[in-house]
Amino acid sequence: MQRQLVNSLGRSTRQLIHGQQMRRPLSVSSQQREIFKVQSAEDFDKKVKNSQTPVIVDFFATWCNPCKLLTPRIENIVGENAGSIKLAKVDIDEHSELALDYDVGAVPVLVVMQNGKEIKRMIGLQDEDKIRAWVASAVKESKK
Repeated sequence: MQRQLVNSLGRSTRQLIHGQQMRRPLSVSSQQREIFKVQSAEDFDKKVKNSQTPVIVDFFATWCNPCKLLTPRIENIVGENAGSIKLAKVDIDEHSELALDYDVGAVPVLVVMQNGKEIKRMIGLQDEDKIRAWVASAVKESKK
C-alpha cells in the first residue's frame, strides 16, 4: 500500500506504509536567522529596543576591515542560536546618532540589548570561540 505525501514545495513523494521507503520526503526550510540592517532610528526602536528577545547590535562601518572579518563570524554564531538571539547591523556612517547614543568610539562594537537595556558589550575583532562563548553567556543571562 502506498500513500502520497506533499512536501513544502508542493511536490509529491511516494512512500510505502508497510516496509521500505521508495523515496525520502524532501524537507525545505530556511534557517531561522534573525539578521537585519537597521534602516532608521524608528526601525531601531521598533526592532531592537522593543524586543523581548535579546538583540546583538553590530555597530560597523563599510570601510572597516576588522568589521568585514567579524561579520561572517557573528552571523554564523547567531545562526547557530536561531530563535534565542537576533542580530541588528548598524552602519555608523549612516546612523551616527545611534553610534553616539551608545558611546561607540571605535568599530566594531557588539552590544547585546533586551527590553531597551544594554546587557553586554564587546569591542574589537575577536576570535570565533570567544564570540561564541560571549553570545552563549548573553543568551543565558537574558533568560534570568
